[in-house]
Amino acid sequence: MIFDLFQNIGKKTIYFFFRLGEAFFLLIYSLFCIPNFFKSIKRVINQLYFVGFLSLIVIIVSGCFIGMVLCIQGYNVLIKFGAEQELGQMIAVSVIRELGPVITSLLFAGRSGSSLTAEIGFMKMTEQLSSMSIMGVDPFKRIIGPRFWAVQISLPLLSLIFIQISIIGAFFIGVYFLGIDSGAFWSNMQSVIIFQEDVFNSVIKTFIFGFVIAWISVFQGIYCIPTSEGIGYATTNSVVYSSLSIFIIDFFLTIFMYTDV
Repeated sequence: MIFDLFQNIGKKTIYFFFRLGEAFFLLIYSLFCIPNFFKSIKRVINQLYFVGFLSLIVIIVSGCFIGMVLCIQGYNVLIKFGAEQELGQMIAVSVIRELGPVITSLLFAGRSGSSLTAEIGFMKMTEQLSSMSIMGVDPFKRIIGPRFWAVQISLPLLSLIFIQISIIGAFFIGVYFLGIDSGAFWSNMQSVIIFQEDVFNSVIKTFIFGFVIAWISVFQGIYCIPTSEGIGYATTNSVVYSSLSIFIIDFFLTIFMYTDV
């Protein structure tokens, strides 16, 4: 009984470090896996369309309604203190610093990250990865490179689009529905937002989030169990692990970027 318990603990520990080693290998490979854009430009463009352009409608709709809801909720709080003219300032700070990069990354992980995992898992199940190795083609470089750089390019752009749509949606609700002065809305926003500090840091966040999403999604796909059940399990893990990683990393990045601690 006790022997079996220790045996199971040992197996799980060895398996954990084995998977950790695989993830670390994939991380190192991803850092140095820069594709030859003259040879793989078509694959990169295809992945940009797949992970970026097809996510655009989700980002636009979500950004619009999140901006409008944030405007209404912020107005209900600020009006109690007679500070409703500061609504633009509150919207800009909230969306640019936090909601923009975080929510965009979460939506991206749920839509594109899971798709990448499922696609690569299906390629493994149908033995396409093994066929590439037999033909002398490096499956890691052919698969990781275009997808990794497509995520790194598309996610910051999607985040900037989300931020713009959210602010525009908040503007229309605040000015035409709640009666906020449009001049005060934009002037208060411009007075508090510093491009080098706020917008640049927001883009840096999305680059880091994109790297983590690409890493987790590709890892879950390549090392999944090549069955329909295994692919479904890996897809779920991809979304869950990416989402948790985004929240945890965002906490430390926020401390580093916006506090003097």
